[in-house]
Amino acid sequence: MDLEKHPAAPAAPAELRASDADRDRIAQILADAVAEGRLTAEEHSERLDTLYAVKTVGELEQLVRDLPPAGGGRPGAHPAAHVPAAVPLGGAGAAENVVAVCGNASRRGRWRPAPQTRAVAVMGDITIDLTEAVFEQQLTEINVTCVLGKAEILVPENVTLRGFGNGVLGNFDVRGEARGETDPQAPVVVVRGFALLGSIEARPKPGARLVDLAHRLHRRRNG
Repeated sequence: MDLEKHPAAPAAPAELRASDADRDRIAQILADAVAEGRLTAEEHSERLDTLYAVKTVGELEQLVRDLPPAGGGRPGAHPAAHVPAAVPLGGAGAAENVVAVCGNASRRGRWRPAPQTRAVAVMGDITIDLTEAVFEQQLTEINVTCVLGKAEILVPENVTLRGFGNGVLGNFDVRGEARGETDPQAPVVVVRGFALLGSIEARPKPGARLVDLAHRLHRRRNG
């Protein structure tokens, strides 16, 4: 069979439901735009809020229609179907796993969180402390499954924190979305979770602040 004769895959239709990888790609374009001065901090914050509210690929593309694609190029050229779905925002690093089964597990101090972290607590406790972490990407996602256990996530108080999850005979509590002092140029931490007879809590740690990621990216590029 001659594979070269097969036509290229068509672009993703605008009405297609957006995936997590689609949102990651748009978040990277927005991060590049604010670092380059194409968007103000307020515009970046508004578009990030919309990023997690819209449902389809077409709606996502509208958020970056006036911006060049990641890595440069012509504004508005964002072919959804031709971007590799598995490329993380901060590079080629794989997702990190944190597992506690009838025990404890933690990540804390000066560590570099992966773009995606999977945390599983079964009759155990997990602590993920990002207050001194070195972020290498704009969007960091933590997926938590908690069964008869507890997971606690701490972030700097100027990081944008969002949560999507629920608890069954348990607790899923993400605080900080309405805090006025969050920095629109700082990283965004998204916590997705499910707690069964357990507890998942994510909150900012008062007094812990993170240096502006966008300014660091700008200095690195002009370095």
